[in-house]
Amino acid sequence: MLRRRSLALIGSVAFSFLVSSVVPAQALAIPTIFIKLSASPTLNHPGIVVIDPTTHETLYSLDPDIGRAPASVLKLFSMTTVLSALSADMVFKTTISETAVPDTYLLAGSGDPWITESPFEQQKYQRAFFPTLINKVLALHPGTRTITLDYNNMYALDIAAIKRYFSGRLTINAVKVNTVADATNEIASIKSPKLGKIVEFTLLYSDNVLADRLARLAAHTLGFGTDAAGIQAAFEKVLTDLGVPHASMHILDGNGLSHETRVSAREVADLLVAISDNSKFQPIIAGLPTAGETGTLKTRFVNDAPGAVGLVHAKTGWINTTVSLAGFVTVGASQYAFAIIANHIHNLESARQAARVTIDQMLGSIAKRQN
Repeated sequence: MLRRRSLALIGSVAFSFLVSSVVPAQALAIPTIFIKLSASPTLNHPGIVVIDPTTHETLYSLDPDIGRAPASVLKLFSMTTVLSALSADMVFKTTISETAVPDTYLLAGSGDPWITESPFEQQKYQRAFFPTLINKVLALHPGTRTITLDYNNMYALDIAAIKRYFSGRLTINAVKVNTVADATNEIASIKSPKLGKIVEFTLLYSDNVLADRLARLAAHTLGFGTDAAGIQAAFEKVLTDLGVPHASMHILDGNGLSHETRVSAREVADLLVAISDNSKFQPIIAGLPTAGETGTLKTRFVNDAPGAVGLVHAKTGWINTTVSLAGFVTVGASQYAFAIIANHIHNLESARQAARVTIDQMLGSIAKRQN
């Protein structure tokens, strides 16, 4: 499974374009080698589709409508849904306040998925540092050894993490509350970057925790539950609003780690086409890793398809039996949307790596720099 990765600062240079601003001179001719590689045993009957975003013409497809476990390519759906539900300019804020009860404090959150208790992540990756709030309390009341922390709209995992962080120094009795009415004097606050920057980071480094939290937050904001059914309903609403058919879609989480989640290659590619010329979803385009240069594609293509370095901008994905890639490939003055989901891979890293090489070589066969 993908590990949670926080490997670069928010604000890293990322690929950004609007497909509608590029008009291809002629339709892309899919080369024979691309077709041959698509039938390679290393991919074992994948779903593949290549679409011209300017004409919506399908240039190549192979079993594109079969629902498949997409792995982290599902994050494209999650991020589209969160940007449909919330503004990219939204900033998460968390405050800690005094209450009328001695040694009892009110932690008022906003569902911030970006909070961390790790000094490493805070210093190197600009994460909102949760201990700052408790340290402000301790600075005001030196010698305090036990506090009650009422909390609202916070993740239970973050509350457990902050209790561990202060273990041995401060006992925190955490109590979930449904209102912030007991707060009196605000002591301190922390903020995260704009939502758009968090979306970029989530895609660039395939952060599973962020993706799942954001998907559930979006589902709640759109009026659905935060369970799998709520995420499914939220995705369906957003795709319907965008005009993207989604008959194959079956959602179990917001990050693609479930082997039971299903989407088709065509649904992925159609989504990419739908968001590519909409400024609301620009953080998604900006967050796509670039072949051989950034994020989860930094080491891809360099050796197996060096001609495509810098020309493929796509979301990676893998779970035990799936290797996937979906995004845009540059061919001269044009970009084409593609989705490749190989979900019958043997559960061996060597098999997954062979599938990645095949996918890289497929895209390398059509990628082309502008003269």
